[in-house]
Amino acid sequence: MCRTEAKPLPLINPEHANADGGAIAYAVTSKAHARMTPEHSHARGQLLAATTGVLVLEAEQQHLLVPQGYAIWLPPFIPHALRTSHLFNGWSAYLAPSEVLPAKTQVFQVSGLLREAVLRAASWGISDQLSAAQERVLAVIVDEVASLPPQDFVLAMPTDRRLVKIAGALLENPGDPRPMQDWATWAGIAPRSMTRHFADETGMSFSDWRQRARLMRALELLAAGTAVTNIALELDYDSLSAFIAMFKRHFGVPPSQFLAGNQ
Repeated sequence: MCRTEAKPLPLINPEHANADGGAIAYAVTSKAHARMTPEHSHARGQLLAATTGVLVLEAEQQHLLVPQGYAIWLPPFIPHALRTSHLFNGWSAYLAPSEVLPAKTQVFQVSGLLREAVLRAASWGISDQLSAAQERVLAVIVDEVASLPPQDFVLAMPTDRRLVKIAGALLENPGDPRPMQDWATWAGIAPRSMTRHFADETGMSFSDWRQRARLMRALELLAAGTAVTNIALELDYDSLSAFIAMFKRHFGVPPSQFLAGNQ
């Protein structure tokens, strides 16, 4: 059974996470058991990456997942909550709000250049006394965050209270097999209204949204070492081959290759 940190410590001193001046970036590495961090924000933008394990975040009316080999960019002052499951290794960089960086939260694949630059910066510790060479390394981090393309590990969340109820239940148990009509009855909304509002509020049909929720949970289960056959069963796929085909259609590779390709 995995152990959850009851009151996880901040990755860095909050004074540095909220510093207006100082170095353009502060970088740290992180290793923890299962961790839950309640909603918070900071004045600096945060770059947070997983090297093993999976990060799950809630921010800007979105449910976001960060598998190993990927990172999430959180702009300054964006409230966010996060959790990890099982053992997690990763790194984080807090970037000065004066830098020109993406204005919206996004997930992207970490380039080798970005990874090495952050790890190099983390090896210095938190310091404002930097050499010209060190400042150039920090500039590489900023340039990479500004240029890497976003990836599709995001679920937009609805706002209608009835749809929020449905979405929350499906995020808890994406394999729940109930058809759309049963979900509508359970939440007290007419099926046609549910279909219309779900598309308007999330940009996706209910079936597509549920499919993506299942695939995002599949990544969590893969990172936890769950067998692919068991994942297919838990997420209510008709067969192992149906699950593998859907996974490959969405992520470009079968489940067995996804984590191996993002070491």
